[in-house]
Amino acid sequence: MKSSPSSASKPAKTVAKPAKAVRIRPVPGVTRAVAILRLLGRSANAMGVKAIADELQLVPSTCLHILRALIAEDLVKIDSDTKRYSLGTGMLSLARSAIESSSFASLAQPVLDALARDWNVTMIGVETRDMESMVVLALSRSNAPFRLHVDVGSRFPALVSATGRLVAAFSSETWPQIEKRFKTLRWDKPLEFATWKREVEQVRKRGFSIDRGYYMSGVTVVAVPLLDASGRIAHTLVATGLSDKLAGAAGTELASAMKKEADALSALLPSRR
Repeated sequence: MKSSPSSASKPAKTVAKPAKAVRIRPVPGVTRAVAILRLLGRSANAMGVKAIADELQLVPSTCLHILRALIAEDLVKIDSDTKRYSLGTGMLSLARSAIESSSFASLAQPVLDALARDWNVTMIGVETRDMESMVVLALSRSNAPFRLHVDVGSRFPALVSATGRLVAAFSSETWPQIEKRFKTLRWDKPLEFATWKREVEQVRKRGFSIDRGYYMSGVTVVAVPLLDASGRIAHTLVATGLSDKLAGAAGTELASAMKKEADALSALLPSRR
């Protein structure tokens, strides 16, 4: 008879413990301060305490205390005559530091400069980390006879224009979720969602997006994605020019040139190494 191996001779099974999730403790003061800064950043005009408190559902006295603390740090300023608040110059230094530390901005700048010079378009390097907004990290202006109202640090809704089609194409959100966001967008020439959706579905196959005067009348916007190692969109290169200069094949040829540069740039970014 064969003796059965004893249980002591069997190797013990090691059960991997699940990684412990990092607990983020709520810090109401910080959350409220950030909400105030974001609100003032979105607002076209300075706002009073009551308007800020009402918009963010804060107690007015609490809102005032936070505003005073932000003023002390130069992140918010107050008009002494109107008692209205707006973003302070301290925000500029913070934004500048963040942008200067971005490897994307430093790597993209010479690429943008070359494309702007060769194609006489304004080139923009954009960060597209979420579905809420996109942020301009780098910029190179053309000599074309029009000026786009955009600067480094400018923020735009994530789904607008050509870049928005890219964001939607590489998003994990459902179409109903995307449609809800789409309905809040403003266009010079409004698009039906069904039409826009068809264009988005084509974008992933083509690898670039073109907005021919829908977002800004008379202006064509071309965008190509920079994808991270997992295939998610992290940044885009964007070109803007007069529509009559980028009509027909010209826009597609520009997109091809941009895509070649974007692919090379993607390989240099830390997220792809």
